[in-house]
Amino acid sequence: MLVYLTHKMALPLLKIIRKPVVFPYSYEDLQSFPNDTLGKDLYFFLWHKKLDLLPYYAKHDVKHILLGYDTTDDGEVCLQCFMLGNGHLSFPVLATVCYGFVTMPEHWALFKKAWQRGRRANDIRKWEWVSILPLFTHDLKNKIDRL
Repeated sequence: MLVYLTHKMALPLLKIIRKPVVFPYSYEDLQSFPNDTLGKDLYFFLWHKKLDLLPYYAKHDVKHILLGYDTTDDGEVCLQCFMLGNGHLSFPVLATVCYGFVTMPEHWALFKKAWQRGRRANDIRKWEWVSILPLFTHDLKNKIDRL
């Protein structure tokens, strides 16, 4: 339900309201990135999940890879709880977190853990999501979570 609401309703609306950054890579471009880079891992993520490359949503998929949260409803809420804990305050983040807390009380402990992780993590709000695609995924993950 949450994935449907996000992809079919919120994304088209957000593209009208705010000017999204154009994603400069095609699916084939991602496939040509070197192994173990974020760009190549984005290609594998999309292929494995059988997802289309949505040019205005690619940075969200990158966050799934770097943060390790699945594309399930509870995984989506965990990702947004992390972002909220990391200081990212936006309508999609707040709406998703509220939706999760109202409809998935059985996952509250997971949501709290994700939020706490976001609070402890290095600030990723201003990362240039497109420019980090050539970097090694493992190195980027290490930069997020304080070691």
